[in-house]
Amino acid sequence: MIYGEMAGQHNESPVLEVRNLAVDYGRLRVLEGVFLELKDRDFLGIIGPNGGGKTTLLKAVLGLLPITRGEVYVYGKTPHANRHLVGYVPQQSEFDSLFPVTVAEVVLTGCLPPGLQPFHRYSREDRERADHLMEQMGIYELRRRQIGTLSGGEFQKMLLARALAVSPRMLILDEPTASVDVNARNQIYYLLKKLNQQITIILVTHDLMAIASHVRSMACLNRKMHYHGEPELNEAVIGELYGCPVDLIAHGIPHRTLREHGNGED
Repeated sequence: MIYGEMAGQHNESPVLEVRNLAVDYGRLRVLEGVFLELKDRDFLGIIGPNGGGKTTLLKAVLGLLPITRGEVYVYGKTPHANRHLVGYVPQQSEFDSLFPVTVAEVVLTGCLPPGLQPFHRYSREDRERADHLMEQMGIYELRRRQIGTLSGGEFQKMLLARALAVSPRMLILDEPTASVDVNARNQIYYLLKKLNQQITIILVTHDLMAIASHVRSMACLNRKMHYHGEPELNEAVIGELYGCPVDLIAHGIPHRTLREHGNGED
C-alpha cells in the first residue's frame, strides 16, 4: 500500500459539496456562484487561466480562507471539522527552498497534530510512516539532504509524501508538475493513479494533456464554473474559459481533448 492506512469503504454519497460559493478578496470578487460535487475516488482536474480562482477554490475547500457566500462540505461536515481527512500539496513557490531543513524533517511535519505544538516529539510510528512514504515516493536516499539541493521533481515528491503522512481520504494538489521535467511529471502521475485506487484526488494544473489522459472528471474555472463533467474539451468551452481561441496540440498517442469537427457543424 503506497500511502499507509488510508481510506475506508467506497462511499456513493458526495465527499465534497460546494454550493453557490462566492469568495472576495477585499472588494474583488474572485469566485462567483461556484457549484461542485465529487464522489468517492473521483479524480478531478481543474483548469483555467491565471487569476481565475483555482487556488482560491482549493483554499476554500481546505477551510484556509473565509467565504463570502455559499456552503462547502467535506465528507458531510465543514472543512475545519474534517481537515484531518484531507492532504494538501501547495504550489512549490509557497515554500522557502533555502530554509535549512532536511527532506525527512519536512515529511515528518505531516504527522503533526492540529494546532500549534511547540517542542513536539515525533513517535517511532511517525518516523516509520515518514520512512515508508519516502521509500514509496522514491526519495528515501535523499532523506538527509537539505531541501534547497533538490530538483523540482524531488521537491514535489517530498511535498506529496508530507501530504500523505496524515493518511488522508482526499488529496488536493496545486500545480504539482509546474516546475518538473517530463520524467518526473510522468512519475508523479503514475503515483497519483495508484493513489486514486483508494482516495479522492483534486488536481489544479495548466497541463491540458494531463487533464485529457489522467483524470476522471474536469472542472473549468474562471471566476465562475464554466464546465464540470467528462474530461473532454471542446472549442466552445475553451473559448469561454480563456476568452480567446486556444489550439490544443497532442504529441504521440491521441488525447481526449477536442472532438472531431465537421464543416459548420457542432
